[in-house]
Amino acid sequence: MEAPALTIAILAGGAASRLGGRDKGLEPVGSRPLIEWVLDYCVELVAGDAGSQQPARDVELLIIANRNLEDYARYAPVRTDVVPGFRGPLAGIASALGAATATRVLTLPVDCPAPPKDLWTRLLAAMDGTQARGVVAHDGERRQPLFALYARGLAESARDGVAAGQGAWEWQDSIGAVEVDFSDRRQQFHNLNTPEDFAAYADVVRPRD
Repeated sequence: MEAPALTIAILAGGAASRLGGRDKGLEPVGSRPLIEWVLDYCVELVAGDAGSQQPARDVELLIIANRNLEDYARYAPVRTDVVPGFRGPLAGIASALGAATATRVLTLPVDCPAPPKDLWTRLLAAMDGTQARGVVAHDGERRQPLFALYARGLAESARDGVAAGQGAWEWQDSIGAVEVDFSDRRQQFHNLNTPEDFAAYADVVRPRD
């Protein structure tokens, strides 16, 4: 069987301290948990059809989580962080790179329901154009370290970074990751962190829910 062209890894392993410790991905937005909004985005990203509920066959979908594994497994294969506990996003990235079967791995955080629709194509163009092993979105004000595309061969480097106590940003610098300008899409990197964020976003999407 041919390997998929792309692995999409949804990073859902955070501690969600600003949400009272509740699991962000399973927190409701409107009538559905947040993870379903992100999955809809993934389907549209690779297939252009948000109604199919399945990504294209040449795309592998993974969810990286530390708890509620059975709940997440209803949606896609689940992997846990390479180091037990809440060790930060780099542990999730390392887990995704280690579990992926595609040669390129796109990471997305579970707390952003509607990233730019051209995220994948622009990151891919930047990777091909620069021959970088990692490319990461920059919204014009700051790097968005969890919206990134990597070569799968970085799995060992990411694991070493976790062991050394590096954060995602520091590790990305160490591998020479190239920032890709998304200043024209800045608002689409908005993430949900607090109960107020969830309530406000639910009010926006409720007419379409």
